[in-house]
Amino acid sequence: MTLPEGPLGIIAGGGGLPLRVAEAVAAAGRPVVVAVLDGHGDAAAFAAHPSRAFRWGLAATMLEWLKGQGVRQVVLAGTVARPSILSLRPDAAGMKLLARIGRAAFSGDDSILRAVMKVLAEDGFEVLGAHQVLAGLLPQAALLAGPAPDDLARADIGRGLAVCRALGAVDVGQGCVVQQGLVLAVEAIEGTDAMLARAGGLNREGPGGVLVKALKPGQSKLADLPTIGPRTVENAASAGLRGLAFEAGATILLEREATIARAEAAGIFLLAFDPAQFTEGTPA
Repeated sequence: MTLPEGPLGIIAGGGGLPLRVAEAVAAAGRPVVVAVLDGHGDAAAFAAHPSRAFRWGLAATMLEWLKGQGVRQVVLAGTVARPSILSLRPDAAGMKLLARIGRAAFSGDDSILRAVMKVLAEDGFEVLGAHQVLAGLLPQAALLAGPAPDDLARADIGRGLAVCRALGAVDVGQGCVVQQGLVLAVEAIEGTDAMLARAGGLNREGPGGVLVKALKPGQSKLADLPTIGPRTVENAASAGLRGLAFEAGATILLEREATIARAEAAGIFLLAFDPAQFTEGTPA
Protein backbone atom coordinates (compact mmCIF):
# COMPACT_ATOMS: atom_id res chain seq x y z
CA MET A 1 0.00 0.00 0.00
CA THR A 2 1.41 3.44 -0.93
CA LEU A 3 0.76 6.03 1.74
CA PRO A 4 0.12 9.61 0.58
CA GLU A 5 2.23 12.57 1.57
CA GLY A 6 1.40 14.40 4.76
CA PRO A 7 1.37 13.29 8.38
CA LEU A 8 -0.51 10.28 9.66
CA GLY A 9 -2.76 11.09 12.58
CA ILE A 10 -3.05 8.62 15.43
CA ILE A 11 -5.93 8.83 17.89
CA ALA A 12 -4.25 6.98 20.74
CA GLY A 13 -5.84 4.99 23.51
CA GLY A 14 -4.03 2.84 26.05
CA GLY A 15 -1.55 0.02 25.60
CA GLY A 16 1.52 -0.32 23.43
CA LEU A 17 -0.09 -0.42 19.98
CA PRO A 18 -0.32 3.36 19.33
CA LEU A 19 3.38 3.84 20.07
CA ARG A 20 4.32 0.90 17.85
CA VAL A 21 2.32 2.39 15.00
CA ALA A 22 3.91 5.81 15.55
CA GLU A 23 7.44 4.38 15.61
CA ALA A 24 6.92 2.23 12.51
CA VAL A 25 5.41 5.06 10.46
CA ALA A 26 8.10 7.53 11.55
CA ALA A 27 10.83 5.00 10.74
CA ALA A 28 9.39 4.74 7.23
CA GLY A 29 9.88 8.48 6.84
CA ARG A 30 6.33 9.72 7.28
CA PRO A 31 5.53 12.37 9.91
CA VAL A 32 3.21 11.39 12.74
CA VAL A 33 0.77 13.52 14.72
CA VAL A 34 -0.79 12.04 17.85
CA ALA A 35 -4.02 12.97 19.61
CA VAL A 36 -3.96 11.17 22.94
CA LEU A 37 -7.24 10.34 24.64
CA ASP A 38 -6.83 11.72 28.14
CA GLY A 39 -7.09 9.04 30.82
CA HIS A 40 -6.39 6.26 28.32
CA GLY A 41 -3.09 6.91 26.55
CA ASP A 42 0.18 8.29 27.91
CA ALA A 43 0.95 11.62 26.23
CA ALA A 44 4.56 11.54 27.47
CA ALA A 45 5.22 8.43 25.35
CA PHE A 46 4.76 10.50 22.19
CA ALA A 47 7.15 13.33 23.02
CA ALA A 48 9.08 12.65 19.79
CA HIS A 49 6.04 13.66 17.73
CA PRO A 50 3.62 16.59 17.65
CA SER A 51 1.11 15.43 20.24
CA ARG A 52 -1.61 16.71 22.50
CA ALA A 53 -3.98 15.14 25.02
CA PHE A 54 -7.72 15.65 24.72
CA ARG A 55 -10.55 14.54 26.92
CA TRP A 56 -13.59 13.00 25.25
CA GLY A 57 -15.68 16.15 25.66
CA LEU A 58 -13.21 18.04 23.45
CA ALA A 59 -13.35 15.53 20.59
CA ALA A 60 -14.47 18.17 18.08
CA THR A 61 -11.55 20.39 19.11
CA MET A 62 -9.27 17.37 18.67
CA LEU A 63 -10.43 16.88 15.08
CA GLU A 64 -9.88 20.55 14.29
CA TRP A 65 -6.37 20.32 15.77
CA LEU A 66 -5.58 17.29 13.61
CA LYS A 67 -6.77 19.15 10.52
CA GLY A 68 -4.60 22.11 11.47
CA GLN A 69 -1.62 19.76 11.61
CA GLY A 70 -2.26 18.72 8.01
CA VAL A 71 -3.69 15.30 8.90
CA ARG A 72 -6.01 13.64 6.40
CA GLN A 73 -5.50 9.98 7.32
CA VAL A 74 -6.03 8.71 10.86
CA VAL A 75 -5.56 5.45 12.72
CA LEU A 76 -7.62 4.62 15.82
CA ALA A 77 -5.28 2.56 17.98
CA GLY A 78 -5.17 1.36 21.57
CA THR A 79 -7.62 0.36 24.24
CA VAL A 80 -10.40 2.75 25.18
CA ALA A 81 -13.05 2.43 27.86
CA ARG A 82 -16.19 4.21 26.68
CA PRO A 83 -16.89 7.07 29.12
CA SER A 84 -20.20 7.67 30.80
CA ILE A 85 -22.29 10.42 29.28
CA LEU A 86 -22.13 12.45 32.50
CA SER A 87 -18.32 12.44 32.44
CA LEU A 88 -18.04 13.90 28.93
CA ARG A 89 -18.48 17.60 29.84
CA PRO A 90 -18.50 18.60 26.17
CA ASP A 91 -17.82 22.13 25.00
CA ALA A 92 -20.14 23.76 22.43
CA ALA A 93 -18.39 22.05 19.50
CA GLY A 94 -18.43 18.78 21.39
CA MET A 95 -22.19 19.07 21.91
CA LYS A 96 -22.66 19.39 18.15
CA LEU A 97 -20.41 16.37 17.56
CA LEU A 98 -22.31 14.33 20.15
CA ALA A 99 -25.55 15.24 18.37
CA ARG A 100 -24.07 13.92 15.11
CA ILE A 101 -23.13 10.63 16.77
CA GLY A 102 -26.65 10.41 18.20
CA ARG A 103 -28.06 7.31 19.83
CA ALA A 104 -24.93 5.29 19.03
CA ALA A 105 -23.25 7.03 21.96
CA PHE A 106 -25.61 5.12 24.23
CA SER A 107 -25.22 1.80 22.42
CA GLY A 108 -22.50 -0.87 22.32
CA ASP A 109 -18.82 -0.28 21.60
CA ASP A 110 -19.01 -1.22 17.92
CA SER A 111 -22.03 1.01 17.37
CA ILE A 112 -20.23 4.09 18.65
CA LEU A 113 -17.08 3.21 16.70
CA ARG A 114 -19.04 2.97 13.47
CA ALA A 115 -20.62 6.33 14.25
CA VAL A 116 -17.25 7.91 15.05
CA MET A 117 -15.75 6.59 11.81
CA LYS A 118 -18.72 7.98 9.89
CA VAL A 119 -18.16 11.39 11.47
CA LEU A 120 -14.45 11.23 10.62
CA ALA A 121 -15.27 10.43 6.99
CA GLU A 122 -17.79 13.27 6.82
CA ASP A 123 -15.11 15.61 8.15
CA GLY A 124 -12.72 14.62 5.36
CA PHE A 125 -10.56 12.06 7.16
CA GLU A 126 -9.70 8.61 5.82
CA VAL A 127 -9.64 5.99 8.59
CA LEU A 128 -6.98 3.31 8.32
CA GLY A 129 -6.64 0.15 10.38
CA ALA A 130 -3.47 -0.26 12.43
CA HIS A 131 -2.77 -3.44 10.46
CA GLN A 132 -2.66 -1.41 7.25
CA VAL A 133 0.36 0.57 8.44
CA LEU A 134 2.02 -2.01 10.71
CA ALA A 135 2.70 -5.34 9.02
CA GLY A 136 2.35 -8.67 10.80
CA LEU A 137 -0.26 -7.61 13.35
CA LEU A 138 -2.91 -10.12 12.23
CA PRO A 139 -1.56 -13.71 12.24
CA GLN A 140 -2.95 -16.17 9.75
CA ALA A 141 -4.25 -19.59 10.83
CA ALA A 142 -1.51 -21.54 12.60
CA LEU A 143 -0.52 -23.14 15.89
CA LEU A 144 1.94 -20.53 17.14
CA ALA A 145 2.97 -22.07 20.45
CA GLY A 146 2.43 -25.01 22.75
CA PRO A 147 0.89 -28.43 22.22
CA ALA A 148 -1.78 -28.95 19.59
CA PRO A 149 -5.29 -28.69 21.12
CA ASP A 150 -6.87 -32.09 21.73
CA ASP A 151 -10.46 -32.94 20.84
CA LEU A 152 -11.83 -31.56 24.11
CA ALA A 153 -9.97 -28.28 23.69
CA ARG A 154 -11.14 -28.01 20.07
CA ALA A 155 -14.71 -28.57 21.18
CA ASP A 156 -14.26 -25.79 23.76
CA ILE A 157 -12.96 -23.52 20.99
CA GLY A 158 -16.03 -24.28 18.88
CA ARG A 159 -18.28 -23.59 21.84
CA GLY A 160 -16.39 -20.37 22.57
CA LEU A 161 -16.69 -19.20 18.99
CA ALA A 162 -20.47 -19.67 19.11
CA VAL A 163 -20.63 -17.71 22.37
CA CYS A 164 -18.46 -14.89 20.97
CA ARG A 165 -20.69 -14.63 17.92
CA ALA A 166 -23.79 -14.46 20.12
CA LEU A 167 -22.19 -11.75 22.28
CA GLY A 168 -21.01 -9.86 19.24
CA ALA A 169 -24.41 -9.95 17.60
CA VAL A 170 -25.70 -7.73 20.42
CA ASP A 171 -22.46 -5.66 20.46
CA VAL A 172 -21.27 -6.75 23.91
CA GLY A 173 -17.85 -8.41 23.79
CA GLN A 174 -15.24 -10.31 21.83
CA GLY A 175 -14.10 -13.04 24.21
CA CYS A 176 -15.07 -15.79 26.60
CA VAL A 177 -13.55 -18.63 28.63
CA VAL A 178 -14.84 -22.17 28.12
CA GLN A 179 -13.83 -25.26 30.11
CA GLN A 180 -15.16 -28.72 29.25
CA GLY A 181 -18.10 -27.16 27.44
CA LEU A 182 -18.97 -24.83 30.34
CA VAL A 183 -18.81 -21.09 29.82
CA LEU A 184 -16.89 -19.81 32.84
CA ALA A 185 -16.87 -16.14 31.87
CA VAL A 186 -17.79 -13.76 29.05
CA GLU A 187 -16.17 -10.44 28.26
CA ALA A 188 -18.13 -7.23 28.60
CA ILE A 189 -17.05 -3.72 29.53
CA GLU A 190 -14.44 -4.94 32.06
CA GLY A 191 -12.05 -6.21 29.37
CA THR A 192 -10.10 -9.41 28.87
CA ASP A 193 -7.75 -9.18 31.86
CA ALA A 194 -10.56 -8.71 34.37
CA MET A 195 -12.53 -11.51 32.73
CA LEU A 196 -9.56 -13.86 33.08
CA ALA A 197 -9.15 -12.95 36.75
CA ARG A 198 -12.80 -13.79 37.31
CA ALA A 199 -12.58 -17.05 35.38
CA GLY A 200 -9.62 -18.24 37.45
CA GLY A 201 -11.86 -18.60 40.50
CA LEU A 202 -14.39 -20.70 38.59
CA ASN A 203 -12.17 -23.53 37.33
CA ARG A 204 -13.50 -27.09 37.41
CA GLU A 205 -11.40 -30.19 38.05
CA GLY A 206 -9.83 -31.76 35.01
CA PRO A 207 -8.43 -30.26 31.81
CA GLY A 208 -8.20 -26.48 31.93
CA GLY A 209 -10.25 -24.03 29.95
CA VAL A 210 -9.58 -22.02 26.80
CA LEU A 211 -9.73 -18.30 26.15
CA VAL A 212 -11.47 -17.66 22.83
CA LYS A 213 -11.36 -14.27 21.06
CA ALA A 214 -13.23 -13.50 17.84
CA LEU A 215 -14.41 -10.59 15.74
CA LYS A 216 -18.00 -9.47 16.20
CA PRO A 217 -20.28 -10.36 13.28
CA GLY A 218 -20.10 -7.57 10.71
CA GLN A 219 -17.43 -5.66 12.65
CA SER A 220 -15.08 -3.37 10.74
CA LYS A 221 -11.37 -4.22 10.91
CA LEU A 222 -10.49 -0.53 11.13
CA ALA A 223 -10.77 -0.27 14.92
CA ASP A 224 -11.19 -2.21 18.15
CA LEU A 225 -10.05 -5.59 16.86
CA PRO A 226 -9.68 -8.39 19.40
CA THR A 227 -6.19 -8.10 20.86
CA ILE A 228 -3.85 -10.38 22.79
CA GLY A 229 -0.29 -9.94 23.99
CA PRO A 230 2.20 -11.14 26.62
CA ARG A 231 0.03 -9.98 29.52
CA THR A 232 -2.94 -11.91 28.12
CA VAL A 233 -0.84 -15.10 28.14
CA GLU A 234 0.36 -14.45 31.68
CA ASN A 235 -3.18 -13.86 32.93
CA ALA A 236 -4.49 -16.93 31.10
CA ALA A 237 -1.80 -19.09 32.70
CA SER A 238 -2.56 -17.61 36.13
CA ALA A 239 -6.23 -18.44 35.59
CA GLY A 240 -5.34 -22.11 34.99
CA LEU A 241 -6.18 -22.12 31.28
CA ARG A 242 -4.45 -24.45 28.89
CA GLY A 243 -4.72 -22.37 25.77
CA LEU A 244 -5.65 -19.21 23.92
CA ALA A 245 -7.49 -19.40 20.61
CA PHE A 246 -8.15 -16.32 18.50
CA GLU A 247 -9.65 -15.66 15.09
CA ALA A 248 -6.95 -15.68 12.41
CA GLY A 249 -6.64 -12.58 10.25
CA ALA A 250 -8.87 -10.61 12.61
CA THR A 251 -7.00 -10.45 15.93
CA ILE A 252 -4.08 -8.18 16.78
CA LEU A 253 -1.10 -10.07 18.23
CA LEU A 254 1.04 -7.60 20.15
CA GLU A 255 4.74 -8.27 20.74
CA ARG A 256 4.54 -11.47 18.72
CA GLU A 257 7.86 -13.01 19.74
CA ALA A 258 7.41 -12.23 23.43
CA THR A 259 3.83 -13.52 23.43
CA ILE A 260 4.83 -16.79 21.77
CA ALA A 261 7.79 -17.21 24.13
CA ARG A 262 5.60 -16.76 27.20
CA ALA A 263 3.06 -19.25 25.92
CA GLU A 264 5.82 -21.79 25.31
CA ALA A 265 7.27 -21.17 28.78
CA ALA A 266 3.84 -21.62 30.37
CA GLY A 267 3.15 -24.79 28.35
CA ILE A 268 -0.11 -23.48 26.94
CA PHE A 269 -1.18 -23.36 23.31
CA LEU A 270 -1.55 -20.24 21.22
CA LEU A 271 -3.79 -20.93 18.23
CA ALA A 272 -4.82 -18.60 15.43
CA PHE A 273 -7.85 -20.43 14.09
CA ASP A 274 -9.97 -20.34 10.96
CA PRO A 275 -13.62 -20.05 12.11
CA ALA A 276 -14.66 -22.30 9.22
CA GLN A 277 -12.78 -25.14 10.89
CA PHE A 278 -14.82 -25.00 14.09
CA THR A 279 -18.45 -25.58 14.88
CA GLU A 280 -19.89 -25.74 18.36
CA GLY A 281 -18.95 -28.95 20.14
CA THR A 282 -17.56 -30.63 17.05
CA PRO A 283 -13.82 -31.22 16.58
CA ALA A 284 -12.51 -29.98 13.24
